[in-house]
Amino acid sequence: MKPEEVICFDRVDFAIGGVRVLHNVRFTVRRGEFLYVIGPNGGGKTTILKLILGLLLPESGNIRVLGSTPSRSSSRVGYLPQYQHFDPQFPVSVMDVVLMGRLRGAVKPVFSGKDREAGAESLEALGLADLAGRPYFALSGGQRQRVLVARALVNEPELLLLDEPTSNADTHIEEVLFELLDRLNRTMTILLVTHDYGVVPRRVERVVCVNRTVAVHPTHRLSGGVIQKLYQKNLSRVHHDRVFREKGKSRA
Repeated sequence: MKPEEVICFDRVDFAIGGVRVLHNVRFTVRRGEFLYVIGPNGGGKTTILKLILGLLLPESGNIRVLGSTPSRSSSRVGYLPQYQHFDPQFPVSVMDVVLMGRLRGAVKPVFSGKDREAGAESLEALGLADLAGRPYFALSGGQRQRVLVARALVNEPELLLLDEPTSNADTHIEEVLFELLDRLNRTMTILLVTHDYGVVPRRVERVVCVNRTVAVHPTHRLSGGVIQKLYQKNLSRVHHDRVFREKGKSRA
């Protein structure tokens, strides 16, 4: 694994119940990149994230993350999963949600002063410091999403993984999130799984196309034919020139 490589998949296979999910996956991610991961439902996108996190083990092949095995590197990786399960009746504050990112498997966790300091810094970085004590479910949709990103960032990760972070989000929330990710990408590597192949922010230079196998394309070479083959449908070409600007404005 080269020093500038953050992720390396080398001939990785993965199956569940005898069903092949991924076959002969080979790709690398360089430090400081912002990559989109796209592909049809059931094609293996989320599986790749879970392999990177060490939550799943490959059937064959080798995976290196931040110079080590996924399980040993997991504390240096931030993760925003696709589905968030919170009971709306549970009295949890914004700070409580963020501190969940500091859990280390304790049944009854007791957070230290250092944990709370890290939580406060994470909220501050996302402009949410004044909401720390507010009930999580009293927030707007955009604020909730930023809190969940703060939870993923509370351990100051070198690598950030996001699984469908804009699903069910309106256009304004999406623009705010991408402005945030643009800033974060200056200090960390980002992989973002998305079903929205229609728009790729300008900072994204390569797209990882996943449908049991993996192909990595520079965005300027991602043609309508590549997308049609990936999804096995007649779909429109990805646009790569959308820029998310400050104050919620965008330009296409």
